[in-house]
Amino acid sequence: MPELIPFLNKNDIDRMVADVARRISSDYQNRELILIGVLKGAFIFVSDLIRHLTVPAEIDFVRVRSYGADTSSSGNVQLTKEIETDIENKHVLIVEDIIDTGLTLKYIVDYLSSFGPESVRVCTLLDKRECRMTDIGADYICSVVGDSFLVGYGLDYAEKYRNLPEIYHMEL
Repeated sequence: MPELIPFLNKNDIDRMVADVARRISSDYQNRELILIGVLKGAFIFVSDLIRHLTVPAEIDFVRVRSYGADTSSSGNVQLTKEIETDIENKHVLIVEDIIDTGLTLKYIVDYLSSFGPESVRVCTLLDKRECRMTDIGADYICSVVGDSFLVGYGLDYAEKYRNLPEIYHMEL
């Protein structure tokens, strides 16, 4: 049984989400914004983020697979749910739970860019910069974290622990 060590409590998460939502709202005043959440991990973050935004925003989701039941990315990214919203000439904000190697995010940015949006930016809850294998980054970051495996608040291990309201470091 893995050990779960508290990492970010609910109050810290709420504060970080509200802070990043204020920055996004300021940057997107008088613009049409479309949030593209990355399923499944970012669904809770997207839900909290959109409720804090003060600018109108539409929402859609993509789903990709790269982890499976492992604790590190396989590097093989597969799109399993396409967007349904027309994003041509629109401002797109990808909302990720965590950026690790950057391979999945690069795939998503390239995929969305093919639809001709006016801009594509990235918002992530957690950024594992030291694990990056590409030069891609995020425009909005709630927290930079080290190389540890985290669960809770949408983050999972083999589809478990997403429901936890806080984020934990998981030791196997």
